[in-house]
Amino acid sequence: MARYTGAACRQCRREGKKLFLKGERCYSDKCAVTRRATVPGQHGNSRKKVSEYGLQLRAKQTAKHYYGVLESQFAKYYEMAMSKEGVTGENLLRILESRLDNVVYRLGFALSRKEARQLVTHGHYTVNGKKVNIPSYLCKAGDVIAISNKSKDSDKIKAIVEANSARPVPAWLDLDRNQLSARIVQLPNREEIDLDVAEHLIVELYSK
Repeated sequence: MARYTGAACRQCRREGKKLFLKGERCYSDKCAVTRRATVPGQHGNSRKKVSEYGLQLRAKQTAKHYYGVLESQFAKYYEMAMSKEGVTGENLLRILESRLDNVVYRLGFALSRKEARQLVTHGHYTVNGKKVNIPSYLCKAGDVIAISNKSKDSDKIKAIVEANSARPVPAWLDLDRNQLSARIVQLPNREEIDLDVAEHLIVELYSK
């Protein structure tokens, strides 16, 4: 399955919630979910009873849209989550949160996860002092993520950091705003992941 290239706001409307795919627009009155909270398409206003499978599928699709991963990637992460000790659903979200593009977004070094993927690909960030240009790179506790010295002088990066200066940073990340770097204190617990995802439904879907 190819990466979705259509309008990002349609994905939010399809799931009926903000997926924060458009950066600052998602926090403004221009947000599509705020302006038109119906499912896209000619049958968007119809009221149909959603089946158990439908609920499980929507839970999976919501998580995929949040983090911008493909079906094959998501299935791979689920297999990884199953192989770890603990609750599979929580393990899955923890793995998704540890992606470099997500960490960059959480730190306020990008306005959205989509922008974070682009900036990581262009080599604007380092992990433990080494440039990493793979958005799906899985970070570990103790890793230090930073904006590269060359990119610190970029007007675009400066504008992004300034725009996100008031955005709260999760407790599992220790951000040094002066040095534009951060250390991963630990991978997040479920309580520290503020996304509206029913991970138990995802596990039920894959368990069929």
